[in-house]
Amino acid sequence: MPVTVVRFNLVAPGATPAALSARYRAALEMAAYADEHGISTVQTEEHHGADDNWLPSPFAFAGAVFGATRRIAVTVSAVIGPLHDPLRLAEEIAVLDLLSGGRLVTVAGIGYRPEEYALFDVDFRRRGRLQDELLETLLKAWTGEEFTHRGRTVRLTPRPFTDPHPLLLVGGSSEAAARRAARLGLPFFPSAHLPELESYYKEKLAEYGTEGWVMMPAAETPLLHIAEDPDQAWARYGEHFLHEARTYASWQSGRIRSAVRSAATTVEELRAEGVYRILAPEECVALDADSLVLHPLAGGMPVEEGWRSLRLFAERVLPVLEGRAAR
Repeated sequence: MPVTVVRFNLVAPGATPAALSARYRAALEMAAYADEHGISTVQTEEHHGADDNWLPSPFAFAGAVFGATRRIAVTVSAVIGPLHDPLRLAEEIAVLDLLSGGRLVTVAGIGYRPEEYALFDVDFRRRGRLQDELLETLLKAWTGEEFTHRGRTVRLTPRPFTDPHPLLLVGGSSEAAARRAARLGLPFFPSAHLPELESYYKEKLAEYGTEGWVMMPAAETPLLHIAEDPDQAWARYGEHFLHEARTYASWQSGRIRSAVRSAATTVEELRAEGVYRILAPEECVALDADSLVLHPLAGGMPVEEGWRSLRLFAERVLPVLEGRAAR
C-alpha cells in the first residue's frame, strides 16, 4: 500500500482575505475528509512574503489540522530553521506533539531565498551556523533538563509526548545538510532522489558513530490531481499548476535540487514533463509508486475542483489500493 499524502500550501494569487479564509477552512475540511478515508499524511510547508499568498505559518496550520482530525499525520516539509527562535520553536513543536499524540513530523531545512532572510533581518550567510544551533537547541530543550543557551541556563516545559523527542528530520540537498544530520544522529530527508548523498550520509554516520536513516523521494515523485477527463482538466486548470511550477522554479538557483523542480514555461510543456500529473482514477491506481501525493488546491485551484479530485481519490483509488494490499 503506497503512502498517501495530501499537500496544502494554500497558494492563491490575488485572493482577497475573505477568499483566503474560505480556502483555509476548505483545506481543514479536506484534511478531516482525508483522515476519515484513511489517507496517511497532510503535508505543508513554509514560505514568506510571496505575492501569491504561499502559506507562511505551517505550525499554526498543523495545529488546526490536528484539531479537526484523529489519526492523520502532518508533515511540515520544510520549516526554514534559521528564521525561527530556537526556544520558541521547541515549545511550538512540543505543544503540537502533545496536542496530536505524536502525529507531527518536522523536516528542518535552511531555505534558499535570501529575500526571506532579509524580511526577518537574519543574515543569510550565517544560515548553516544558525541551523546547527537550532537543531542542537531543540534536542536539548525536549529533554526537560536545564541546558546552556547563548550563555544562559534555561529549561523548557512541558516535555513533548513522543519519547525521546518529536520526529525531526534534517532536510536538504547538500553534503553540509547530510553531515549535520549524521553528526546529530537525526534522520536525513534529501530534497530530491540523490542516492550519492544517501551514501555520503551513511559514511558520516559511521564516522561520527551515530545512528540514523534516510527518507528519500523516489526518482519520480509527481504531484497528482485526479479527474474523470484529464484532457479537459488540463485545459481548464493547467494554468494553476503552471503558476506554482514557475513560481517555485524562480526561487531556485542552479545549486538547488528538488523532487518537484520544473523547467516548463507553458501548460503543454508542464504536462509533457510529468512533474505535475492529472490522472483518471484508473490511471492513478495503475501507478507503481511508493507514495501518492495529491495536490488538490495547487496554484489557486478552485476549491470545488479540489474537492472533486480528493473525492475521486478517496472513492475510486484508495479502495482499489486497499483491496490490493489486503490480498
